[in-house]
Amino acid sequence: MTFIVVEGPEGAGKSTLVRWLAERFQADGRPVVTVREPGGTPVAEAARKVVLHFPHDLAAAEELFLFLAARAHVVRTVIRPALEAGHVVLADRFELSTMAYQVAGGGLPYDEVVRANRLATGGLVSDLTLVLDVPVAVGRERQRAARKVQDRIERQDDAFHRRVLEAYRTARGPGVVHIDAAQSKKAVQDAAWREVMTVTALSTRGVS
Repeated sequence: MTFIVVEGPEGAGKSTLVRWLAERFQADGRPVVTVREPGGTPVAEAARKVVLHFPHDLAAAEELFLFLAARAHVVRTVIRPALEAGHVVLADRFELSTMAYQVAGGGLPYDEVVRANRLATGGLVSDLTLVLDVPVAVGRERQRAARKVQDRIERQDDAFHRRVLEAYRTARGPGVVHIDAAQSKKAVQDAAWREVMTVTALSTRGVS
């Protein structure tokens, strides 16, 4: 049916929006599957544990291959089967996160990462990518207010996170929509739902 991704820097509200969207779809009686990256399968969750909570440094290339292994598995075993079954799939992060964190943040070569990602996904692309935009300082303050325990990537310095944010802000392409996530939660939800309704109505995968 429709593949929707929610992206953005730390503290932007991605996970909250994914949960809200899933509830809206369920309330409308539409089948929906949610996934997070990395995660969603035993293989992907194992990769998540290493890449986010490994007590030692990891180079950007090492992060990349862990993320791509997780992505390849969740695409093959969860996302593609759900889409083929006619479900809406909501993902908390997908390939744009790789471009933001491992390329812009970590300095890996863009073209090579694009090719590696295409191999991992089999060329799967989202119908809609909602990019939530929030300044680094605001995102960090939200995490502090929520008393969130930071993972290894979240603990990177502000310069790293500013590069990540700039990559998100300059992201363009089919289906990429930017939303100001510094506004109220309701305003973000309303803006996201308008975009979601447009793409689900126009999806080439069809709506039953």
